[in-house]
Amino acid sequence: MSGDQIQILVAMCFYLVAVIVIGVFYAKRANENSDNYFIGGRKLGPWIAAMSAEASDMSGWLLMGLPGVAYWFGLSDAFWTAIGLAVGTYLNWLLVAKRLRKYSVVAGNSITIPEFFSNRFKENKKIILAIASVFILVFFAVYAASCFVTFGKLFSTLFGLKYQVVMIIGAVIVIAYTFLGGFLAESVSDFMQGIIMIIALCAVLIIGVVAAGGVPAIMENIKAIPGFFEFFGIAQPQLAEGVQQLDSAGKPLFGAAGGYGLLTIISTLSWGLGYFGMPQVLLRFMAITKSSELKKSRRIATVWCVISLFAAVAIGLIGRALYPTELLTSSAAENIFIVMSTGLLPALLAGVVMAGILAATMSSSDSYLLIASSALSRDIFKGIIKKDATDKQVMLISRITLLALSVFGIIIALDEGSVIFKVVSFAWAGFGATFGPLMILSLFWKRTTRAGAIAGMLTGGGMVFIWNFLIKPLGGVFGIYELFPAFVLSCIAIIVVSLVTRKPDQTVIDEFELAKTYDC
Repeated sequence: MSGDQIQILVAMCFYLVAVIVIGVFYAKRANENSDNYFIGGRKLGPWIAAMSAEASDMSGWLLMGLPGVAYWFGLSDAFWTAIGLAVGTYLNWLLVAKRLRKYSVVAGNSITIPEFFSNRFKENKKIILAIASVFILVFFAVYAASCFVTFGKLFSTLFGLKYQVVMIIGAVIVIAYTFLGGFLAESVSDFMQGIIMIIALCAVLIIGVVAAGGVPAIMENIKAIPGFFEFFGIAQPQLAEGVQQLDSAGKPLFGAAGGYGLLTIISTLSWGLGYFGMPQVLLRFMAITKSSELKKSRRIATVWCVISLFAAVAIGLIGRALYPTELLTSSAAENIFIVMSTGLLPALLAGVVMAGILAATMSSSDSYLLIASSALSRDIFKGIIKKDATDKQVMLISRITLLALSVFGIIIALDEGSVIFKVVSFAWAGFGATFGPLMILSLFWKRTTRAGAIAGMLTGGGMVFIWNFLIKPLGGVFGIYELFPAFVLSCIAIIVVSLVTRKPDQTVIDEFELAKTYDC
């Protein structure tokens, strides 16, 4: 290992130690009861709520997946995705946050998303609870796998270590501090990680612009690639067995620019719809100390999101100008942030920036594992199987589930050729379509019925699988992102089934009205 690699490793290890110390520090408070472990006793301040929500949401794909898309296909795909995410972030904090914070307390002091839905519709037979919990387990296992892939790619690229070995080591580290500290440790560390992520993105962006000779030089380089710097076109790398080809002068080959029409833009913008169903974000709304502080959180989260997304897209474009032949597959393209950081920064600073990827990865994977384990332990085990379960029993089941899900995620992540962006996009669509329409309608339409809720979740979650694996491969108009059709069909299912079934009981209506004005 070279001297530069040692410096990078030292900086990253200091970060890992800091994160684990946070887990140990909060272990005692987290283990006092399940409320503290799963939702921090609703004690998050506005800064921690905002930053931890965004850091846990964005994950390693912000520093690897999104720049990789920009590097590979050019501006359009990454740009419209970023616009959708920025708008979705703002609207989620504006429309959902305050109502959910209040309603989750009114509806039996719910501390998980499945529990909120079940309490919202006054279930006796916990069908909504079971369905929501199963979908959380499935999609968060996929999400956790994407984080483990990021960890493996990071360390294998930096130090030439075997991908599978370092991926498993990373998973073990995440498990360790999530196991110890629960939601409090996760949220506080995510706050720190959010700061590191935005600093890392801005630092690499600025250094990259300087190294490329300024904005005019960058524009001249990337505009020479057909469709690369267009809002309504897309670059088409010429491939042979998945590898981009080079001409006789060693320059990367591109075909004619591809089309990027209105339907594709709508499809890409629909990433923003996913926010309304993201448990790791929605839990922060429920966990903030006071609903009145959500306005401040919304501003913090939106500013962080816009700056980070802009920097991530720009890094991918600049990376193509600086390193046009460095990364010749779509999977390898996701390493452009690493290549730029290690190539342009002093080793120790590069290590700090690399900690940004660790931050993004760990801040997400801990959220995914914790929420998924709560779905099985609190919602299924205590909510359905053993209703008189003690806090100790719930937390024991939670930790067993966390370990089991981690193993499943590791198995999924064993494929070194996994493309982070694709893995994340599937899980994102799953949550957005399964929970997004139901969250919006259950908060703002009192006519929503239990039957409508069940129909909506099954339609949305099921259609993500059907569209992605059966319909999308047909291409053409069917090639759109599965979140959009699944979200729309879920909304239709909820509305239609609610209208043809019996109106909610008066107790449900009264609780709905109380949540509008409840002060907490």
